[in-house]
Formats: sequence, structure tokens, C-alpha cells
Amino acid sequence: MWALLVACAKVAPLPGMTADDVAAGVHDPALASLIRESWELGLDEDPVRGTALGDHRRDARWPDPSSEAQADGAQRRENLLVRLSALSLAEGRDRETAALLSSSLLAAVERGICRSETWVVGVRFHPGNALSDLATAHPMVEGQGAKDLAVRIRAFPSYVDAIVAGWRRGLAEGRVASRTGIERAASQLDGVVSSEVGTWELGAAIQSAPELSDATRTALLTELDGPVRAALGRAAATLRNELMPAGRVGREEGVGSLPDGADCYAANVRTHTTLNGTPAEIHALGLTELAAIHAEMRQIGARAFGTDDLAEILHRLRTDLTLRFTDEADVEREAVRAVAAAETALRPYFHTWPATPVRVERVPAHDAPWSTIAWYRQPVPGPDAVGAYVVNTSAPETRARYEAAALAFHEAVPGHHTQIAWAQELGAMPAFRRHDYVSAFAEGWALYAERLAAEAGLMRDDLDRLGVASFDAWRASRLVVDTGLHSMGWTREEAVAFMLDNTALAEANVVNEVDRYVSWPGQALGYKVGQVELRTLRAEAEATLGARFDIRDFHDVVLGGGAVTLPVLRERVSTWVAAGGGRWSDVARAAPTL
Repeated sequence: MWALLVACAKVAPLPGMTADDVAAGVHDPALASLIRESWELGLDEDPVRGTALGDHRRDARWPDPSSEAQADGAQRRENLLVRLSALSLAEGRDRETAALLSSSLLAAVERGICRSETWVVGVRFHPGNALSDLATAHPMVEGQGAKDLAVRIRAFPSYVDAIVAGWRRGLAEGRVASRTGIERAASQLDGVVSSEVGTWELGAAIQSAPELSDATRTALLTELDGPVRAALGRAAATLRNELMPAGRVGREEGVGSLPDGADCYAANVRTHTTLNGTPAEIHALGLTELAAIHAEMRQIGARAFGTDDLAEILHRLRTDLTLRFTDEADVEREAVRAVAAAETALRPYFHTWPATPVRVERVPAHDAPWSTIAWYRQPVPGPDAVGAYVVNTSAPETRARYEAAALAFHEAVPGHHTQIAWAQELGAMPAFRRHDYVSAFAEGWALYAERLAAEAGLMRDDLDRLGVASFDAWRASRLVVDTGLHSMGWTREEAVAFMLDNTALAEANVVNEVDRYVSWPGQALGYKVGQVELRTLRAEAEATLGARFDIRDFHDVVLGGGAVTLPVLRERVSTWVAAGGGRWSDVARAAPTL
């Protein structure tokens, strides 16, 4: 999932939307206007995101990766912030929305110091991924859909060349990615370039699209097979021949070694946690959380394995092949089973349940060797909307059975799918609150959801419970490792060793995870920071409300505002508790100025 994009231009929003829907539920006209400008700026900057959201006005375009475009976006956001700060808002929900808009705009401006367009490269960050995104986002239909796709594909080589030009600017400025991240991205691109177009995600989608004519299909695939393949080859060659020799290694792999690196990391920490915690404070929180989780693992391990020695428990979880899957179909079947079980067991914990379904998919084969264990792909809004829990089934002997349930609960139900589909289905709520991604909120909720599933009785035995605790240890270790890498001069090897000593993740998964943290500074912090805040807010509400506390009401308060920052979440829960609990809709109706 990506950092928020926000903000400017004439508004003609998503199909089926009116201009007012982008600022739905907003009372103040000036605030509504700023929201529309902010939304349009975000879609101007990232047209592919607009396509993924079902907005097809820019379907023939790519983002502009130039530093000039980034600077222009920052200037426009600063202008929006000045105008936003001058507003005097009487209505409570308008103030809440304004606070969220301000936070999003400010975070984007602050991250500008990173100059990310000049150096970020990794498994998740290379032009081949942008091409793959079209497979699920772009309409594969004759008419305007096919015309826009053809224009976009023809423009792709120029887009790639602009990205490469940015890498070269970064190199001249002393900004470059880690050597490992560069090598992995180059290997992925090499794999694409050397394979048949029909095996590419976009190529396969074009080949299988029933609404495309044979002539259209042939023309699109020919373009992919020629100019697009050549452009990806040029990008791979640049990575290997120019960037890799200069790639960051050793104690310089963290972003702190780059020009303005400390400020860049601080901006990313604020973006992904929505709080002002220092790296040292977050590092200490990770160690504290790990100590508590390890104590839990010792208790469960004594029952499951007859030992409370943590090292022995972790060794058993990591090496016992009887705890692994045996084939890829088993991995997929267990994911399907866990999602179905959660769909049934968790409904009593919510007043509201999203109507949008979720399905299980496999990570594409060409991505699987470098991919993390799973992810969630949010629905494209519309009548056929469906979310996808994408699970890595490759090398099944490395996939732990005891982790499978917790993973499904995190990525699908009641985790990401429940939260994101719910947000998309909200009624009178601005579009950015329904569709944007706030890392600490979204990932904090998904980690909270793993424990909620356990609370609902979905863990079948102590091995499943160890899976939940193991995943919790993984997220707590991220606080230590991410801050270690980017603020304390840790090497990749030190990060890998720490995670092997403190989690049950297989070594291959640990290596992939550390590569992710190196290439995406601060993103991994949102999970545990968000979960700790949710856990704290729930405990405080339970203590204050006593018998009046209803878990369904609490979840309505948490998820009913769409994507929010942790400070806004705390304000919402505090308001609800002060009103004596009950349905959030009743609380808001009784006090419309809240």
C-alpha cells in the first residue's frame, strides 16, 4: 500500500460521483472546495491510482516522476495548507475532516526533503510494478478503455526513461538506493524482460480479456513485446551498470546515510505513525513489546512443545518440517478456509459488515521469490467490486501452517478487507477519507484484528496461538530493526540476526522483510504503533464504561470515520466515551457540533 496522494483542478470525480461527492458530508463550502482541489491534485500526480479507484479520466496517462513535478506538487500543497489554516469551522465533523486533510498535506510536503523520485529502488519500487498494476486496474474493454490502454502502453517507454533520468540525478547528488535493493529490482526486471509477454501480468490480462477484439489484443501485445520490453531492459541495465556499483552497503544502507537522511527518516516516521515519536522512543517501545510477547510465547510453548525456553521454541517453529505446508494448493486452501471461518465468527463483533466480498489469489510466480508472504489489494469501486487477499504459495515447505490463520485474519477478515471495504462503502464522507491509506490506522487495525480473531475463538490450538504471538513479535521487532537501520547505523546483517533471534520467521522471509524495511523507511512502524494505540484506547474505554462497553459500538467508532490519524482516532474514542458509549451514530446525532 502507498503513501497518501492528495490535492487541484476542475473536478469531475469517479464514475457515478458528482463533484459534491468528493467532499460528501462537508458543511463548510470553503473546506469542501479545498478537499476537491486536494483530491484532484492527487489524481493528477498519480493517474494510475485514479484508474485503480475507478476514475477513468486520466487512463491514458502516467505519473510525472520529474523533480520539477514533485516541487510543483509541494508548492500547491503548501498553498492549500495556508488556505486551510485560515478557515474557522463551526461543525465538529468538518473540524475532524480538516485536521485529517491538514495532516495528509503536511506529511506529503515534509517527505519532499527525501527526494524519493531520485533514488528509491527495490522489489516494490521499479517500473515493472507500475506496468503490472494495470492488469487489475485498467478496463480491458473495446472502445475508450482499449484506446486509453494503447496510448498508455505506447507512452510507457518515455515514463521509464523519465524514471531512469531521476535515478541518474540522484546518483549525481549522492542519493542512491541500497545495493541489495538495486540488485533485487534488476533481477525482477531481468526476469520480466527474458520471459514471454503472455506470462507478464498485463500481458496475461490482455490475452484473457473476452471483450477485446483479436486485432486490439494483437496490437497491445506487440507494443509490449517491442518498445516496452526494450524500455524495461534499459532500466535493468541502468540499475546493474550505473547504480549498483554505488549502492549503499554496510552501515550506510539506512536512509540516514543520505543527504538530509535524518530529516527524511523523521518525516517518514511522522507519516507512517501519525505521531511525533523519536526513533529512540520507538526503538524502546519495540523492545518492551517484544519482552511481553516472548513471555506469552514461553507460556504457550510450554504447553505445545513441553519447553519454555524461547530459543528452543523459535528453533522448533522455524525448523520442524511437520509444521510446514507440503504443496502450494495447501497454502491456498488454508487461506480460503481461514477467511471463510472469520466471515462467520466475527460478524457478532460488529454492527456494520461490508457488503464487498473478498477472494484469495496467489502471488504471481515472477514476483513470488522476492515477495513478502502476502498482501491485500483493495477493491476497485463499482458494482463488481471485490477485494483480494494475495498469498505467496511458492516454496510451500517454507510456509508455516501455524501462521496461516493469523495472516488471513490480518490481510482479509477482520483486517484490511473489513476496514478498507467498510471505508469505501461509507455514505456522506469525503472521498479521501473513504479511499486514502493511513499506515498507522490501517496496519494498526489489521494487527489488532489478529488478536480480535483469537478473542473470537478462531485459533484452533496452541500452534495457532503461537502463530498469533509469533506475528506480534515480528511486528514488534520491526520497531527495533527499522529504527536500527535508519537511525542507528545497523547493517543488514545485524537486522537479519535480530529478527532471527526474536521471531519465528523463516530466514528467507526475514531477508525479504529486511529488504523491504531498507527500501521503505518508516512504513513498518505503523503496524505496532497503531495496534498499541488501539489496544490502549479499548482498555481505557472498557475501564471507563464498564458494563456499558459494547465491542460493536467501539468498532463502529474506530472504523466509521474512514481513514484517520491516531490523534483523530483518540479524539473520536474520547468523545464517544465521554458521551457514555452507545451507537456512534446516536452520539453524533445528539451532539451535531462534535
